[in-house]
Amino acid sequence: MERIGLASQPSLADLLDARTRPGELYTKEANGSLRCYACGHRCLIRPGRRGICKVRFNKEGTLYVPWGYVAALQVDPIEKKPFYHVYPGSDALTFGMLGCDYHCPYCQNWLTSQALRDPASDVAVSFIRDVQPEDLIALARRHGAQSIISSYNEPLITSEWAAAIFRLAKPQGFVTGYVSNGNATREVLEYLRPVMDLYKVDLKTMNDRNYRKLGGVLQRVLDTIRMAHEMGFWVEVVTLVVPGFNDSEDELRDAARFIASVSPEIPWHVTAFHPDYKMTAPPPTSVRTLVRAAEIGREEGLHYVYAGNLPGRVGPFEHTWCPKCNTLLIERYGFIVTRYNLTPEGTCPKCGHAIPGLWPKNPKSVRLGGLGIPRVI
Repeated sequence: MERIGLASQPSLADLLDARTRPGELYTKEANGSLRCYACGHRCLIRPGRRGICKVRFNKEGTLYVPWGYVAALQVDPIEKKPFYHVYPGSDALTFGMLGCDYHCPYCQNWLTSQALRDPASDVAVSFIRDVQPEDLIALARRHGAQSIISSYNEPLITSEWAAAIFRLAKPQGFVTGYVSNGNATREVLEYLRPVMDLYKVDLKTMNDRNYRKLGGVLQRVLDTIRMAHEMGFWVEVVTLVVPGFNDSEDELRDAARFIASVSPEIPWHVTAFHPDYKMTAPPPTSVRTLVRAAEIGREEGLHYVYAGNLPGRVGPFEHTWCPKCNTLLIERYGFIVTRYNLTPEGTCPKCGHAIPGLWPKNPKSVRLGGLGIPRVI
């Protein structure tokens, strides 16, 4: 794998444009224009122009899309994604490219998005590694990962690349998934479903006006959650609770109520915000606020509600409990699993209630303890 150093970079856009190939998620329109449906923006891209994401572009009537590199690659605990109902204690080989179709001011992708939008920007990527799908499968096997996940940037806009990796991964027994903002289309979900198992969706706010400030549309995300669940993806939903932005009781209750209307068995993670990038004014989310958000989820009928980013400080909301008899099934501290009590069939050992998710056939194989931290490859 070749690492591209800072000294050899003419510009970020030039580097990324050299690592593309013709895509699949589009239709041809009049006058050489293309309609991309990799994400919910459904950009109409005219010849020589780019979509909102800036990494998918129309070159002489063909849509070119990212291919053949990673900009982030590490082995993460599956709980970091977060997937709490997928092979607890296991590792996920997690890769990311560059670019996003949102511009959230608290996200690491803000810097890359700005660099791609402004050719004069002095923001540079520290490294780009040229890889092929086979390389990532080999790395996943070498590091003992059970799953391969596309994350860090928005995976929807690089779906052809992810699908090429997943097509190789699935026959070899790997679980595959996305960590996504949920700005999907039915077409891209249908494209992914044969090779992808898991879909984590960020539900950022229940206020459409605030969603549009981030570059999204609320209804598209709600539709994605419902569609993904109906199509059979294993779905977990995350809401980053930002003081003054989405932390009112009414809004949190609306989010929980919507998720429960799709299925009360979808896990909902409410996670703590910390000031970062261009969003430094709000204070960090308090323990009290986060615990109250989790309580609201339970009150609205969700069976599995988790509070994240504050390990050891949120009481019962780091753990998985049987919704029928309240037996402790999985105990956690942050990303570390400290106790695992499910049966091989994925049921509560006390009352036999089936717990939804993907569970190991051998409970004794679950890794308990450990560091619970990412390992950069």
